[in-house]
Amino acid sequence: MCGIVAYVGPKDAAPILLEGLQRLEYRGYDSAGVAVVAAKALKIRKVKGRVADLAAAVPARFKGTLGIGHTRWATHGVPSDINAHPHPSSDERIAIVHNGIIENADALRQRLEADGVTFVSETDSEVLSHLIARTAKETESLEEAVRRALKLVVGTYGIAVIDAERPGEVVVARNGSPIVLGIGEKEMFAASDVAALVRYTRQVVHLEDGELAVLRADGFSTFTSDARETAKEPFTVDWDTGHYDTGGYEHYLLKEISEQPDTVGRTLRGRIDDRFHIAHLGGLNMDARESRSFRRVKIIGCGSAYYSGQIGAQLIEELARIPADAEPASEFRYRSPVVEADTLYIAISQSGETYDTLAAVQELKRKGGRVLGIVNTVGSAIARECDGGVYLHAGPEVSVASTKAFTSTSAAFALLALHLGRVRDLSPADGRRICDGLRRLPEQIKEMLTQEEHIRELAMRYAKDAAGMMFVGRVRGYPVAREGAQKLKEISYVHAEAYPASELKHGPLALIGPEMPTVAIVPDDELLDKNLTTLGEIRARSGRILMVGHRTADQADDCIVVPKNETELDPILLTIPLQLFAYHAAVALGRDVDKPRNLAKSVTVE
Repeated sequence: MCGIVAYVGPKDAAPILLEGLQRLEYRGYDSAGVAVVAAKALKIRKVKGRVADLAAAVPARFKGTLGIGHTRWATHGVPSDINAHPHPSSDERIAIVHNGIIENADALRQRLEADGVTFVSETDSEVLSHLIARTAKETESLEEAVRRALKLVVGTYGIAVIDAERPGEVVVARNGSPIVLGIGEKEMFAASDVAALVRYTRQVVHLEDGELAVLRADGFSTFTSDARETAKEPFTVDWDTGHYDTGGYEHYLLKEISEQPDTVGRTLRGRIDDRFHIAHLGGLNMDARESRSFRRVKIIGCGSAYYSGQIGAQLIEELARIPADAEPASEFRYRSPVVEADTLYIAISQSGETYDTLAAVQELKRKGGRVLGIVNTVGSAIARECDGGVYLHAGPEVSVASTKAFTSTSAAFALLALHLGRVRDLSPADGRRICDGLRRLPEQIKEMLTQEEHIRELAMRYAKDAAGMMFVGRVRGYPVAREGAQKLKEISYVHAEAYPASELKHGPLALIGPEMPTVAIVPDDELLDKNLTTLGEIRARSGRILMVGHRTADQADDCIVVPKNETELDPILLTIPLQLFAYHAAVALGRDVDKPRNLAKSVTVE
């Protein structure tokens, strides 16, 4: 959730650190800080607020060719200048930045205070600076000091450490929170996300859990927590700085909504086989015999990834006729799940670093489960942990609210369902029908986007005077309703709830009235008449209705008409107007669209 940047090389570190932190703003944060080493002394500046506030607080003579930076999202202690990172040791020799949570921080704090250490912040992270400072006095190298200190720590961390007495190196370590190394020309970088690196290098190395690295201007070395050296091969990321610009749009969110014809096209490109009407997904690492061996599918993810998993489960059941369901990864890992050998598990994460999902994958692997990943970030932790999977190729998603990753994930599930269906009993004719439908998606999304002005007018009218909004849908429409409600609440702060349309009369109908509008997902499918009956029930209670479907209807006050595709693929298109509706509602209400309050893009802590 927080952001880390580190640099060592011949250049002035502070501008590089500040620019890197700006690239990480989308991850969510409440304070920021930087530290550099110059003339064997630490210089630190940190503030509650934005990176721009930090940049204004950094003096002109803040020089040093070695440094670390951080954006903090509060977990221990309120947002404040004192609680912001970096945290120095009492002797101002060591400075650290930390992502994650130290679970035994209270016990370590008590032990250090008993030995005379004075703490100045409320954070768990400050414990690390004092532990490392203590071990640094007893060891010949900073990496050894960090390694020894971390053996005392229980919890998750991504850290970067500098030592005023050793001004030529940065030590970083990872356990459950991402750290990426960037390899430059006689300079080295580290960050919690490649977004901070792509301006300077596209050669990167991902650390594994339990690994540490020493960065010097002329290179790096990596090793395990028990001091064994590891060999790491760099790879080239295919994103550049252009992916992190707004491209002339007012917000990243609108840019990413508008990119979906291209991003869905990239997810599908090269994966549709016209000869056998099947999907080619070589990254699954499964032959046809293995694909036929599974008796059920379990999908895990968090937030929008979970809702896309519900769409995926529906697609797999319809096309492959395999029982499938989706579950929040955070719940899955804590209910002592029964892991079956004949179940295929699928983990979804845009970042590939979502902590709850990663921990669930690791638990599944420990119990012998076969796990596939559907992720957007190449080389991410979940991608590396899984037995195989599908990369989305949607490009980086900067806005906190997921849009293009959601639609690309849904399209990837359609490919997977087609693949599993065709190695089972899905007919060539139905395979051809789905292939044709998938090919139509990019142009139909583009067509849907032409209705933006109409949707903007509806959003302004509904959101400004609504106490809250109800979203309803049946079967294929229900996960679409859930994702629509999620988008509205997270970026506009308008209270929104989603229910299966069939459940309205079992309780939620009590909320319906003029002040509680309903967004109804009504596709042209076998449930059309039942859905229209539900609209009649809402109208009878004086509820206003915005219908999203493939036609207009007298039962609705307003309609958004979506292009028709194959019935199984319609949920992907039905999602698009709900994204635009939430975006324009948030703009009309003056919200911080790309960085909604209390939320972070990449949730790397529990």
